[in-house]
Amino acid sequence: MISPTEEDFELELRALPGVVNVGFRYAEGGDVNAVSLVVHNDDAGPVRVVAKQIVSLYFPEATVSVEEIQPVASVARGEAKEASRVVLVRAEFNSHDGFCEVHLNVNGRLGVGRSENGPLIGGAEATLDALRQLDFEIPFYLVGSVNVATVRGWPVIVTLRPRANEADRHGIAQAETELVSSAKATLNALNRYLSQLDNFG
Repeated sequence: MISPTEEDFELELRALPGVVNVGFRYAEGGDVNAVSLVVHNDDAGPVRVVAKQIVSLYFPEATVSVEEIQPVASVARGEAKEASRVVLVRAEFNSHDGFCEVHLNVNGRLGVGRSENGPLIGGAEATLDALRQLDFEIPFYLVGSVNVATVRGWPVIVTLRPRANEADRHGIAQAETELVSSAKATLNALNRYLSQLDNFG
C-alpha cells in the first residue's frame, strides 16, 4: 500500500504540465530508487528539471528518467484533425443556470456533455456524459472529484470506480479553472481504458 509520503510525492509529479504517467521502482528496503515519467515532448525539458528537484526532496538517491511522446492532435481553426485519443476542446460553466458543458473530440467527432452539479463534480460528470455521446461505453461511475489543497496550485483528483470488481481509477490534472482541471483529470483516469477501445480505429 502506498504511504502518505509517496502519495504526496506522486501527486506533485503528476501535477507537472505535460506529465502523462508516473512509474516507480523500489529498492530492497522499500524506498523509491528510480522514477520514470512519460511526458509530452513540448514539456519534457522543463519537467525534467523540476521533477529532479521534487524527487531529490523525497528520495535523494533515486534516479529520474523522462520518456518523451508526441503531443496528441487537437482541433484548430474549426477543422477536425485526426486524433489518437480523446481531446478536450472546451469546458464552460454557466453561472446563471448552473450548468457545466464539456466538449470532446475524437477522430473528428464531437461529443458534448452537461451537468448541473457545479464546476468540480460537474466537470467530471459532463466529461463522462460527453464520452457517452461519442458512443463510448464507460463501465465506471464517479466516486469523487476533489481539490488537493496540500499540493501547489490545487490540482484536482478524480476517482472512478469500475462496475466490475476491479481497482479504482484515479486521474489528476491542474489547469486554469476547476472545471477544466476536473475534465482533464477524468480523461487522465480513463486514458489507458479509452486507448484500448475500437472507437479509435
